[in-house]
Amino acid sequence: MGTENVVLKLANKYAIFVILIVMVVALSFLSPFFLTGQNLINVLITESGRGILALGVAFTIMSKGIDLSVGSVVSLVSVIVASMVQDPTYTARIFPNMPYVAPLVAIVVGLFVGTLVGVINGSLIAYTGIPPFIATLGTQIIARGIALIITNAYPVPMLRQDFKDIGQGSVGVIPNVVIVFAVIAIIAYLLLNHTKFGKSVYAIGGNVNAARTSGIKVEKNLVEIYAFSAFCASLAGVLITSRAASGIATLGTGYETDAIAAATIGGTSHAGGIGTVPGILAGILILGVLNNGLLLLGISPYLQQVIKGAIIIGAVVFDMRKNARKH
Repeated sequence: MGTENVVLKLANKYAIFVILIVMVVALSFLSPFFLTGQNLINVLITESGRGILALGVAFTIMSKGIDLSVGSVVSLVSVIVASMVQDPTYTARIFPNMPYVAPLVAIVVGLFVGTLVGVINGSLIAYTGIPPFIATLGTQIIARGIALIITNAYPVPMLRQDFKDIGQGSVGVIPNVVIVFAVIAIIAYLLLNHTKFGKSVYAIGGNVNAARTSGIKVEKNLVEIYAFSAFCASLAGVLITSRAASGIATLGTGYETDAIAAATIGGTSHAGGIGTVPGILAGILILGVLNNGLLLLGISPYLQQVIKGAIIIGAVVFDMRKNARKH
């Protein structure tokens, strides 16, 4: 009986990684183009931006919340930063007299504005009692509306090369976006496992009243949690814009769904208090491998959405049953 329990625990703990390996092996047989160096790099590049989003969103889910605004934060940061780094030889629609702005300054402004959305989210949730779903849904709509107002729904093209190099460049064979993704993953891991803040995230998600009784400043931590989620979304917005070489007010549409899906598939429980960075990374890669594999196999992109939705539902059902067995 003891051996069976150990096997079940190991199966639950590492099931997500087994699924990822099985998918990689299966797709390598189904498509000769899947297991090539260039294709695998393409998967990492494609998923790096959404992966950074997923890491931030996971913190809110672990605290028994949600952040629906991250896609709109990507869009808002995209148009703000792009507007500041347009090529001076191009007549800008938005700010025709914009002086030269160093890419670093534009990035700092974009990160500040995006993170501010997270501070607003956290403050609304912590100090007014508005449910996270409603608070972040409201800021999602507001942020996207501001992005559309700024650009009048036109893209912001012709960005300077010094800015494009950030997202399009690489260190050796490793793209910059993948390096940034790895750095954020390491930071997220350290925050969750080696800081008081990380312990507070788990405690708030596990039992907010018990967390408050134990001396945790719940309101302050909630603001920080949603600020971190928005910071990750802002950083993703900068990288995606730099790589796309254009600022677009609808750039982040649907990204919140992919981020929540990756975190959920990776074992982050919507019941709160449960989640790991390695699991989230596995969830991100599973979605990336799935999207890439279905594309290589010629599966309709519309059917891909159906499959993705079914996987999300399945992951939540599995999580609920697993938690029910624990209790």
